[in-house]
Amino acid sequence: MRPRYELAEILRKYGKDYRLKHKIPYHHHKVFNAIERCRTSALGGHIEECNDESCGHIRISYNSCRNRHCPKCQGVQRDKWIEARKTELLDCKYYHVVFTLPEAVNSFCMHYPKELYDMLFLSSIETLQTFGRDKKHLGAEVGAISILHTWATLEIQLVL
Repeated sequence: MRPRYELAEILRKYGKDYRLKHKIPYHHHKVFNAIERCRTSALGGHIEECNDESCGHIRISYNSCRNRHCPKCQGVQRDKWIEARKTELLDCKYYHVVFTLPEAVNSFCMHYPKELYDMLFLSSIETLQTFGRDKKHLGAEVGAISILHTWATLEIQLVL
């Protein structure tokens, strides 16, 4: 089922004005461009033809951008990943916690990604465990599944 509004349509309609009014990083521009062009003639296309001689049906399909941020290209992979994670869920409460790095740290991330992300993962779980073990907060052991989003956000699924 096609969604009522697609991100590509919104970016094509409002993206140019948004980019003129707001300063966004270069890599965001690249993602905007990829999504705007995804499955349009701008990326070329291919012809699919039915092998059955009596049918002869032909369908023209435009190529996808294959950008990891594109909802059209990554939707199926995302859904498969979510279904696989559901098999790992425990029968307990979950909380979504987000740790965001200040923009000033971005240049450090570019030059020393392993060191920074190692520190980020370690400090985030230590913080959660410290608060989780404290009797005035939770008084329990916590576990977490951590996911790094390279737009400077670390998402953590907290397991209680």
